[in-house]
Amino acid sequence: MSKTIKNMIIRDYKARLEGTSDAAVVSLRGVTGIDTTRLRATLRGKKIRMTTVRNSLARQAFKDTTLSGLDSVLEGPSVLVYGGASVVEVARELIAAIADMPKVELKGAILDGQLFKGKAGVTELSKFPTREEALGKTVAVILGPGSSLLGQLKGPGSSIAGILKAIETRLEKGETISKKS
Repeated sequence: MSKTIKNMIIRDYKARLEGTSDAAVVSLRGVTGIDTTRLRATLRGKKIRMTTVRNSLARQAFKDTTLSGLDSVLEGPSVLVYGGASVVEVARELIAAIADMPKVELKGAILDGQLFKGKAGVTELSKFPTREEALGKTVAVILGPGSSLLGQLKGPGSSIAGILKAIETRLEKGETISKKS
């Protein structure tokens, strides 16, 4: 392959992956065309893309990016899987989609520069919270003490308001209120 063609491919990889900082790598060796098409369609429905890459050209395209951490898993047939809300979602979808495709090899994934190698690493990554889930947990932790404090402050006031309402209701009915000792 000529240097011109290689440079065109590298530019194409860079253009496709612009703005992508996290991705997963799989091998589809031995997977039938029908299964590959089914996997691609399933992932495309979740806005996750699959791109078959030439390892040496991908390494050059990833140079000086956060994806450069994938260099060690770019051996043999490699397909880059990226997109979706986050690489955690990509990992979850891959684990679910390949449950009935044992020939798909999960080579690894990268999240914030940390490499999760092999099937065990991708499975571990799939158990991480997504950005939205992490934000929800953070908000709950932040609001928890405030709502507890509000309950503590509101509780006695509600009790007093209930007693006053009961007294008002009895007085409106003309009942007398006796003092308890």
